[in-house]
Amino acid sequence: MLRFLLTSSFVILFLIFTTPVLLVEWVIGKYNPDLKNRCAQAMVQWAFRGCSVLSGARVDVIGRENIPQEGAVLYVGNHSSYFDIVLTYLCFPRPTGYVAKAEMEKIPLLSAWMRNIHCLFLDRDNIKEGMKAILKGIEELKSGISICIFPEGTRNTSPDTILPFREGSFRMAEKAKCPIIPVSITNSSAIWEAHLPAMKKAHVIIEFGTPILPETLTREERKFLGAHTRKIIQTMYDNNKKKI
Repeated sequence: MLRFLLTSSFVILFLIFTTPVLLVEWVIGKYNPDLKNRCAQAMVQWAFRGCSVLSGARVDVIGRENIPQEGAVLYVGNHSSYFDIVLTYLCFPRPTGYVAKAEMEKIPLLSAWMRNIHCLFLDRDNIKEGMKAILKGIEELKSGISICIFPEGTRNTSPDTILPFREGSFRMAEKAKCPIIPVSITNSSAIWEAHLPAMKKAHVIIEFGTPILPETLTREERKFLGAHTRKIIQTMYDNNKKKI
């Protein structure tokens, strides 16, 4: 329980005391958007590193070399914990936003930082608004901002399998003509969700797979790009689960 109290207190204090930083970064963004993006990424990575340390997570990262050195990518991962965001963001070498559920936009301060790192808020119950989010994601990717999605659509409570992927978000990679990086996240729910509200030390494995280039796939693979990507992530997940 102490880990939970320390981590949650750290997050709350970060959100409160960095409020002036949001204003400074807004001003910087008016004159130097790239500097603003790098500053925002550094601040959030610092906060997430603190959360990771306080939670007691031990993280092994495999396949960093599969992340291209230049250009935006669409990261696609399985999702079982809020710590998936905390831990994966620490691995990203360049500014990256997440596709989050629309309800997150209503949370004061947190939503401001999410917008600052280019997160997209997706209303899955509103087709028109959902399409706007996807189009915005395409713009971000074309401008050099990577995007991370968890296409299971919800946090998965099953430790044995990955839920079917929703295909809609994969259009972003096809339209932006950017690589898809499969991301397998193993055992992240053992930090918190498996025994709420307590946080416990846990061994987490994050693996970045070989980039998928949609234009090089067969017609059938492109038609079911989500299922194709899910199969790759499931294989990595199964292999890494044996190491925990």
